[in-house]
Amino acid sequence: MLPADVTPQDLASAARNELKTLSKENAEQVARHLAMAARLIDDDPQLAHQHALAASRSAGRIAVVRETVAITAYAIGDFALAVRELRTFRRISGRDDQIALLVDSERGVGRPDRALEVGRAVDRTALPVEVRVELAIAMSGARLDLGENERALQELDIPELDPDRAFSWSPGLFAARAAVLEELGRLDEAAQWQRRAEIAEDVIGARDADSETLLIEEIDEVELDDDEIDDLDPDGEDAVAPAAAESESDAEPEPEPELATEIAPEPAPASVQDEVDEILAEAGIDDAAGDAPDAESTR
Repeated sequence: MLPADVTPQDLASAARNELKTLSKENAEQVARHLAMAARLIDDDPQLAHQHALAASRSAGRIAVVRETVAITAYAIGDFALAVRELRTFRRISGRDDQIALLVDSERGVGRPDRALEVGRAVDRTALPVEVRVELAIAMSGARLDLGENERALQELDIPELDPDRAFSWSPGLFAARAAVLEELGRLDEAAQWQRRAEIAEDVIGARDADSETLLIEEIDEVELDDDEIDDLDPDGEDAVAPAAAESESDAEPEPEPELATEIAPEPAPASVQDEVDEILAEAGIDDAAGDAPDAESTR
């Protein structure tokens, strides 16, 4: 059931730390199941849920295990199980990290009133920003379930709603506002907020791509130690690392330096007198005494 290439190290270190109360063999097996659940949650949530349940059978008192069961249960639409597991997770961990998922799961079992009650019971100022935004979206959805469309819009009026800036939570928040405005019949505003959601998603995607590129560049720039430098060609011909050479080839060529030597001016054309002197010299006639007729007398 577990592929051979899945190891305990595939699980996030924070999650692995929670498994330290288990025996080494059990902790490794549970970690592998949790890692598989994380790997499959988007493409095969049903199989991810089976891995989460397998982990729960071996480590049912570990918070991250119950959290994973809840997340996978929500993904496959088993909202009743998600509610139970999320309550257990909160009781074991004392954390409200998944409060928005709990509110949404209460909605899933048809209890929007209960969802609002759960959401109101939490101190929102103590929540991380992303969790606070997710909770606002879930609370707005519960208001829509009750037909309270105006109040659903009010749930989204939070400081994080900034139409001119894009954060990780912005696309979801903008799209939620667009959905509520559409329910209210304010279609032009809904279209504007939906467009903002799409722009924010594109911006965040481009920013993440830039971050990955920067990371790759930083990995390529390796600093050599003294031993590695000694191994290089003493003439220095091989001193350029492959990554550096590649980056130089990709760089735009620098302009060629201007020539330092000035180009000599072309000589001025010879005059008529100069030509006459040259002919006389070739004929062996000495014109040094000035016996040569001037231009006026030759006419």
